[in-house]
Amino acid sequence: VSDASGCSMIAVFHTGAAKFPHNLLSRARQAVSLLLPAGVLKGFSSIVSRKLASHGFGASMAAMSSFPPQRYHYFLVLDFEATCDKPQIHPQEIIEFPILKLNGRTMEIESTFHMYVQPVVHPQLTPFCTELTGIIQGMVDGQPSLQQVLERVDEWMAKEGLLDPSVKSIFVTCGDWDLKVMLPGQCQYLGLPVADYFKQWINLKKAYSFAMGSWPKNGLLDMNKGLNLQHIGRPHSGIDDCKNIANIMKTLAHRGFIFKQTSKPF
Repeated sequence: VSDASGCSMIAVFHTGAAKFPHNLLSRARQAVSLLLPAGVLKGFSSIVSRKLASHGFGASMAAMSSFPPQRYHYFLVLDFEATCDKPQIHPQEIIEFPILKLNGRTMEIESTFHMYVQPVVHPQLTPFCTELTGIIQGMVDGQPSLQQVLERVDEWMAKEGLLDPSVKSIFVTCGDWDLKVMLPGQCQYLGLPVADYFKQWINLKKAYSFAMGSWPKNGLLDMNKGLNLQHIGRPHSGIDDCKNIANIMKTLAHRGFIFKQTSKPF
């Protein structure tokens, strides 16, 4: 890094990820204290942390200091896969239920909920559905019903501390379909209540358009392309789509974007 006079200097900091020999660390600190006034050193600390992180040093510290804080403690990334065919079958039923718990401070994945769901109205998956989602019949046969999966989601939410009123969390989906159409529609058909935490969310497409100034017509594929990211896994795999959403969110956050709720209150 350079100070205000343009002099080139090397700053070495001790972090949990970077283990330097004690004698080298001590000498480096002495050199830095002689070359840089305290105020200048403090001002450049976050820059140096990011430089170290790019070489594998102090990555977690850099992750926390390199973008502004979010409004939520946790983001719950969700992407359903459901029964489908051409022409479309009715009612559609959720067959894959994945959630990633994303830390709002570090934008790293902390926990995963992932279950397949047994459809009951149309228990036999169509060839079109299997080709699209990669989900075969054996992956849903004998799995819990949607009611049972929702009970397990609630247990997971409690275990993760997400039901604590002091913890701010919000679901994130690629579009409004998952929580505006699919879940409430199937719950209504089956006579099941919809938990309040499913009634507000962030539509990643809208967030991306606010951040980048263009609408991603092809969803995750366009967002990955716009951010120069590699697509993770296969399209229309629920858990892989969640990983792509999380990666896009992390990239936007590092660019300074602050995520806000996009859904209207029910």
